[in-house]
Amino acid sequence: MTVVQNPIGTVLTSAYQQSVASYWNQECNPVNMRLGDVDGIYHHHYGIGEADWTVLEGPEETREQRIVEELHRLETAQADVLLSHLGAIPPTGRLLDAGSGRGGTSLMANLRFGCRVDGISISEEQVRFANEQAARRQVSDAVTFSFRNMLDTGFEASSFIGSWNNESTMYVNLNDLFSEHSRLLMPGGRYVCITGCYNDVYGLPSKSVSKINSHYICNIHPRSAYFAAMAANHLVPINVVDLTEATIPYWRLRARSHLVTGIEEAFLDAYSDGSFHYLLIVADRI
Repeated sequence: MTVVQNPIGTVLTSAYQQSVASYWNQECNPVNMRLGDVDGIYHHHYGIGEADWTVLEGPEETREQRIVEELHRLETAQADVLLSHLGAIPPTGRLLDAGSGRGGTSLMANLRFGCRVDGISISEEQVRFANEQAARRQVSDAVTFSFRNMLDTGFEASSFIGSWNNESTMYVNLNDLFSEHSRLLMPGGRYVCITGCYNDVYGLPSKSVSKINSHYICNIHPRSAYFAAMAANHLVPINVVDLTEATIPYWRLRARSHLVTGIEEAFLDAYSDGSFHYLLIVADRI
């Protein structure tokens, strides 16, 4: 399938978007790349579920690989949970992965549902890499990645049965984002996101949340902003799951691994002091 790329000036519409794209074009951190090397599914998100702490034991010469495989298992479990909340997707359906990174969740969606998946990213390097993975798996006819802005995708209205953001909402204005998802989803279509958000009860972003913002050049939204923006754009939440406790084992294991990036303690502190939540939100388009 030939992918028509949009001119860069029509995709990146602000200096901030250009800075985010530049960050992800250059990013090749081992905590993303080595985990994806396990099975060729490359994620750019975190994990959930109880960790197998025995990976820290045993022969030292194989310990690093055991930790890599366990962290990858946890992040793949996170994507499985997101996809399971899309409901029953027929093979004739079409899904949108907004902020698709290196393509892991999109490839898993095609494997699960057998349907067409469009992944989009403002990182040209991520798009190139993800399309390469789809070609290696011989699914390029069904899974396509393109250089597009999730706030203005250029896709036809009502052309998707389901869509999601997997840890990418903190880079955009939520009202603009949900307006575009609402436009793209057919009536009755399903939207799912997993995201970190700061706790409104706590007040303004805590010191730890501010460190996370600075580290990833993002702007973590308050929890309430998601529901307000959804309500304004014909998206009705039908399920909200607090995954905060479920993600803590991933961060604890990562903090004890050879893959530390320096941001692990900020996440653990923010989760433990209640200033930061890790949520799954499921909404239907009405």
